[in-house]
Amino acid sequence: MSFMKTISVAAVGLATLAFASATAGAEPLPYPNKVVTLVTHSSPGGGSDVFLREMTKYLGKYIDATFVVENVQGGSGAKAMARVATSPADGSVFYATTPTYIYTSLMSKPQSSYKDMEPLVNIFADSEVIYTRTDGPYKSLKDVIEHAKKERGRWGAANPASLERQAAEQLKRAAGVTPAIVTHEGGGDMMLNVLNGTLDIGIGEIQELRSQLDAGKITLLATFNPERISEKPDVPTVKELGYDVALVKFRGLAGPKGVPEATRAIWDQAVKNLLDDPDYKKAYMAEVLVPQLIGEKDYPAFINNFATSTEQFLKSTGAIK
Repeated sequence: MSFMKTISVAAVGLATLAFASATAGAEPLPYPNKVVTLVTHSSPGGGSDVFLREMTKYLGKYIDATFVVENVQGGSGAKAMARVATSPADGSVFYATTPTYIYTSLMSKPQSSYKDMEPLVNIFADSEVIYTRTDGPYKSLKDVIEHAKKERGRWGAANPASLERQAAEQLKRAAGVTPAIVTHEGGGDMMLNVLNGTLDIGIGEIQELRSQLDAGKITLLATFNPERISEKPDVPTVKELGYDVALVKFRGLAGPKGVPEATRAIWDQAVKNLLDDPDYKKAYMAEVLVPQLIGEKDYPAFINNFATSTEQFLKSTGAIK
């Protein structure tokens, strides 16, 4: 018998008491599954992979379960979406949402799309940055654009159906240049190609660049944030450099349709507690992740609004009909 069928008024009352207990830091919230699989389309070392693996170090303090990260690559996220959309809606499997799963759904005909999943909770807003190798020829975004005007150049981005790819395309249009955009299944592969000089720049998130950034091997040239990143105040925005492009990536979770309301409520409370955890706060602030909690009641509307505006943009550029 499913968790949805067995839940009762008494169980809801116990869950409410458990919420208060967990908020006070006593015990993790009881959960209907012993193991929860968090699926990402990202390759190991990519943005979503890093986000999930770091979060799972702390999540067990707030939900009484063991968390496993599963990388399902291929089809610009299509395989990962199908994996989750066809899984049992019992709270045992979730997908790491980013704009990629909207772009993939709109730009191709995947077996399962964002419409076949149920948004659960948003956790962070993530900054997209432009980076290059420190010992390379480019010391500013202006240098990169000037090179692109003369010799086209090569820019790196994540898979074709990604916010990074759209950021690159919008920057191309705003700057009036035509570099080759080389796409990758994961941020780790792209960073290697920036480091070896195959690519002039890469577009990605700070958490997937952290080790090379700390080692001084790569340099941030600009951010697509609407304003400068507080933790990186010396990095200019693309917009202030004269190119009217501003984008921010969301990071959350979605599950198969029909996840029980009681389970969704557990995640709402647990993520709130998680974001307040002082140890986790240090970790996510170091990765320049900005808390953006959108609960299960509001996250579906957020995703639908993003999908609608994205579809309008893609139609305006001729990317889709």
